Amino acid sequence: LVLGAVMTINRGNPAGYEVLVDSWPEFKAVLTRPHREVASHDSDFYTNTYAAYYRDLGAYRALLGSAVNWSQAFWIHGNMAPTELGRAPRRLSIHVLSVPNPRIPPYSTSPKALRLDPAVRLSSLDISHIDLVNETWAFGGNDRSRRYLTSLIRYFPSICLLDATSRPVSWTLSDPFGAMRQGYTLPQHRGRGYIQVLLNVMAKRLHTLGYPSYCHVALDNYPMQRLQERQGFQRQPTLCHYILHHSQWN
Repeated sequence: LVLGAVMTINRGNPAGYEVLVDSWPEFKAVLTRPHREVASHDSDFYTNTYAAYYRDLGAYRALLGSAVNWSQAFWIHGNMAPTELGRAPRRLSIHVLSVPNPRIPPYSTSPKALRLDPAVRLSSLDISHIDLVNETWAFGGNDRSRRYLTSLIRYFPSICLLDATSRPVSWTLSDPFGAMRQGYTLPQHRGRGYIQVLLNVMAKRLHTLGYPSYCHVALDNYPMQRLQERQGFQRQPTLCHYILHHSQWN
């Protein structure tokens, strides 16, 4: 997470993030956060997202005290246990799967080569697709999520399959931390292997750009876990914890 954020910052920093450490050059805790002008909406926990990594709990807690805007609603995610935030937040724990070197041979991206229905074609999401993506996201469906997804589509790699009317039927995005996310297929198009194709292509694309190819999967999403492991993704030994801090604004 932190590595992906640093790489995004070094590639023009479209999300407006910064990295803070407890000390330099020897550090024990790292935190990435959006610039103050980016995190301008106190209730927008989609944009107000932090990533953390630490080797010393005391250094981590001290960094949180000085670097986090506790008056806002925000997500913080990383290798920390929920109790280590020092509060009583809502949390979501998920598996992290990564593929160090995507085992994806070069191939044509034509529907025939990908064994896809000839009626669909490979493309990228654009802003005209935002309402569909927002409405189908389990954590979306509101104005704040719409702003967040608009930023992802505008600034970060995405990939989708379009039907004959140029409507997306399956897609996946990436985020400021270099992670693949929001993989989704419309219900009437499931069971055709679309998301497997998109994950393959996206992993290769991110790997080519120099990013680590990884994603997060819910603990109970066993079909997706099995699918990704068949593709060469490796389950990491520790969970990633998403912790939601509710402010007075949320």
